[in-house]
Amino acid sequence: MNIPYMPKSTALWLIENTSLTFEQIAEFCGMHELEVKSIADAENHKIQGLDPILSGQLTREDIQKCESDPSARLTLSDTIVAAQKTQNKKGVGYTPMLHRQNRLGGILWIVKNYPELTDGQIARLMRSTNPTVSSIRNKTHKNYSSIQIQSPIVLGLVSESALVDAVAKARKEKK
Repeated sequence: MNIPYMPKSTALWLIENTSLTFEQIAEFCGMHELEVKSIADAENHKIQGLDPILSGQLTREDIQKCESDPSARLTLSDTIVAAQKTQNKKGVGYTPMLHRQNRLGGILWIVKNYPELTDGQIARLMRSTNPTVSSIRNKTHKNYSSIQIQSPIVLGLVSESALVDAVAKARKEKK
C-alpha cells in the first residue's frame, strides 16, 4: 500500500481544508480512523499541515470527487508511487536520531544472519563505516557488550528489498 510522504501532516491538511470523511483520510494516509480523529480533535498541533496538491500527491479533482462521494477513495499519484518504489530500492536514506543508537544492533543482526555479506556491503546498507562493522564482527567494538540485536528492517534502518538484493549479490559473487 502506498501512503503519502508525511502522512500525519497530509492528514492534518486534509482535515482542515476538505470535507472528506475520517475514513477516507485514514485510508489514504495509511492511518487508523481514530488517529485521524485525534488529529482533528487536537486544539494545538505540533505538526504543520502539508498540502498534497502542491507536493503532487493528489489533484484537486480527486479531492472534489471524493468529497461528493463518501464511498470513493483517494489514490496517490502515479509519479509519487514510482518515486517511492525507486527510493525503496536504494534503502532508507535518513536515520532519525532516535534510531541511530540502534544502528549497532542492526549491524550485529546482519552480521549474525548474513555472514556472507562483506563489511563494505553492510556499511553501505546501514550507512555506517567499514571499521565500525569490522569491530562489531570481531567483537572488539567499545560498546559490544551493550549492543541489543535488532532487525534493521523492523527498525526502519534498511529496506527489506535492499537487504535481499545485497544478500543475492553476495551469494552470486561467492559462486
